[in-house]
Amino acid sequence: MEITVMSAQGLKKTSSGPFSHRLRPFITITAYPPNPHNSNEKCQMYRTRVDDQGGVNPTWGDKFHVPLDTAFFQNRYSCIYVHLYTKRLITGQVQLGWCQVPVTDIGFLPEGSVKYLSYRILARDGTRTPGVVNLAIRLTSFQQVAVLPDSRASDECKTVIGIPVTMFSHTSICE
Repeated sequence: MEITVMSAQGLKKTSSGPFSHRLRPFITITAYPPNPHNSNEKCQMYRTRVDDQGGVNPTWGDKFHVPLDTAFFQNRYSCIYVHLYTKRLITGQVQLGWCQVPVTDIGFLPEGSVKYLSYRILARDGTRTPGVVNLAIRLTSFQQVAVLPDSRASDECKTVIGIPVTMFSHTSICE
């Protein structure tokens, strides 16, 4: 999957005192649950560049290739976490907010098509902020799902289609 972090609007400064700092926002992206095929790291994080000019309305246009398999889309609890930070010279990064992109919002797009999504940014405590983040998602090729020996959790949520026993009652059974 290719995720393009396009822009954000209406960001709020973290402080308004005499030593308030200008916003230097950047975004991190993580997929949950992590890709089981990525054995080197449990959770891969992607980070945009810092926008030094945009202030409360930053733009990035940064693209990330996030390798996901079909199991990610089959798990209804899968999501992409988007965290918004500002970079400060002395205190380092300060979180401005976050949002969650549920797998149900992405859906199964035809390969190569783009879906544009906008999400309200939530504060650290989960309350709404005036900020919005804009993303573009394009599905690329999928990895095949490997069957793991201890994959009971993924088996519990599958849809099973059965054929009722009485459906073929008109057919004769050899005796």
